[in-house]
Amino acid sequence: MLSSARETAHDADVVIVGAGLAGLSAAHRLTTAGVTVTVLEAAPYVGGRMTTDRVDGFRLDRTAQLLNTAFPELLRTPGLNGLTLRPFSPGVLVHSDGRNQRTGEPRGGKRAFTTARAFATAARASRNGGLDQARLGAALARLAALPAHRVLARPDRATADTLAGRGLPARTVEGFLRPLLASLLCDPDLTTSSRCADMVLRGYARGRLCLPEGGADTVPELLAALLPPGTVRTGVHAKTACTTSVGTAGHGEIRCRSVVVATGARAAAELIPGLRLPGFHPVTVLHHTADEPPLRDASLIIAAGRHGPVAHTMVASEVDPSRAPDGRPLITSTVLGAAAGLPTSQLDRAARAQLARVYGTSTTGWRLLSAHHDPDAVPAMPAPHDVRRPVRLLSGLYVCGDHRDTSTVQGALFSGRRAALAVLRDLGVRSPHPTESEELQAA
Repeated sequence: MLSSARETAHDADVVIVGAGLAGLSAAHRLTTAGVTVTVLEAAPYVGGRMTTDRVDGFRLDRTAQLLNTAFPELLRTPGLNGLTLRPFSPGVLVHSDGRNQRTGEPRGGKRAFTTARAFATAARASRNGGLDQARLGAALARLAALPAHRVLARPDRATADTLAGRGLPARTVEGFLRPLLASLLCDPDLTTSSRCADMVLRGYARGRLCLPEGGADTVPELLAALLPPGTVRTGVHAKTACTTSVGTAGHGEIRCRSVVVATGARAAAELIPGLRLPGFHPVTVLHHTADEPPLRDASLIIAAGRHGPVAHTMVASEVDPSRAPDGRPLITSTVLGAAAGLPTSQLDRAARAQLARVYGTSTTGWRLLSAHHDPDAVPAMPAPHDVRRPVRLLSGLYVCGDHRDTSTVQGALFSGRRAALAVLRDLGVRSPHPTESEELQAA
């Protein structure tokens, strides 16, 4: 499926620059409509930030973004029907005041978070959650029941400024809601648009947080594998882009009828002068292994306090055993904000001290497998944020990516679909996929 960059460049109807989720999503929509596509990727592999490294038999994700079974694009993007999602245990473990407490766990339904009603009923019935859990369940149930367009029509402010007005006790806000949103948005200061935060929280109430089996790169690899042979050309660095061609470094000019720039926000701004460059939330992902699993539970643990750099952690091998060799645990932890930029040795020491408290065990013998820092990990979405930023710049030139929708896997996939539909409209080609209500679908 992947062709060598040394092969002679061929003309195509559409050239897509970038083989991340947005570019591959757009490529699928276009090729199934009968449009010829060439996808150019500067890296030697597909996936963009959805990359997984192999170290001593471990599969180590570079990204900290979590998937959710409620992401519609995971279900309806062509090529992802073979994706296996490994859900976390229902709810999350919140580490606060020296102990871990499960919060947001529905106890009454057969499937966690299947419906808003089941969530609210289970929360009310929780023996440990009491009144606070009932209020939290009711608030999430109301949000889960809202149509996406209703959520996106709400007034938009910084998320941090809206927490006190959600009808929840301060202890629930500070002990659960704030740290959960900080982790899901990769934004410790919660400057993110409240609309975007509500969409993420709505997804949390409607679905289950999960990991893709085998690593984050499983998602783009599945998409790329089902494209026509030769569609994706790795190792080709695009230097210029216009409506009729893409100029490359060392591989000539590729002529086409339309160009879709599907790179990250920084690379897109370099290819398209005048394109606004957003801010970014930096992230560092730490991967450790140990002699024994510190927790035999497939839970996401949220660090609610301010006593260390880690925002959330998990025994990833308990969630997805394929990520580690038999009998070896994989502990994956995420660091956000300024702490993410600390030197690796300093960050590792501070993280180990915090993780020893979180897991209630010594971390002295843990081995650091990888520390991946990305200063541009998550495009910022400050209020007011347009979750449907234009993908059509002019006829023949389009841009897509999570920086055009929401900074999530869902946003990247949906952005690619929007770009493909815009291309097809301009080319006068009928889409083989249903399009009604698509512009209102949650990203």
